[in-house]
Amino acid sequence: MNAQTPPSRSVPRGRFITFEGGEGAGKSTQVKRLVEALSARGFETVSTREPGGSPNAEELRKALLSGLVAPLGPAAEAMIFSAARIDHLDHLIVPALARGAYVVCDRFADSTRAYQGALGSLSDDFINGLERVTVGDHMPDLTLVLDLPAEEGLARAGKRRGGDAVDRFEAEDIGFHRKLRDAFRAIAEANAQRCVVIDASRDADAVAQDVWRAVETRLLAKAAT
Repeated sequence: MNAQTPPSRSVPRGRFITFEGGEGAGKSTQVKRLVEALSARGFETVSTREPGGSPNAEELRKALLSGLVAPLGPAAEAMIFSAARIDHLDHLIVPALARGAYVVCDRFADSTRAYQGALGSLSDDFINGLERVTVGDHMPDLTLVLDLPAEEGLARAGKRRGGDAVDRFEAEDIGFHRKLRDAFRAIAEANAQRCVVIDASRDADAVAQDVWRAVETRLLAKAAT
């Protein structure tokens, strides 16, 4: 007689954390710091980025950041970002969340809303529709918006870049980057239940402390109850 298969235990869904902000805000640094902090506490953690994060999405990243897509206009650019996002979700983010991992992502759908929506003058209806189709039920559990003046962010980005060429978005003028900062602030204000704005003008340790405090308060404390 065959032994009965034991009932499967359901795995609690993981948590999805995103970092947003303008150029040079320190997102990559803080993603790394948060992944290290979560891993040290025993959480399976996946670090990723957008555009990119999966093989097909990384190919689209090259076209998007090179400026190859820009002449097609903000609507086409938003749709190509979204195509990369679908692949990223299907092949990395959703499977990781399903097995209970924490996914920490450098940029996500809010960047499309800021860059192509607010600055590209795409309507809220267009962006909302695109987000429904692309992201569906997989919006982040927590979004950390790293905020600092555009001038400081561009100076940091230039120092980080060294002699390398600027990408499609860093090449925009200072007016663009000031509006971008305003756009991220507006997104955070409209989504206060999900977003936390963090002063990124301070040193990396101080920013990391505020990041951890937000994660602990918004996610870990709730998971423990």
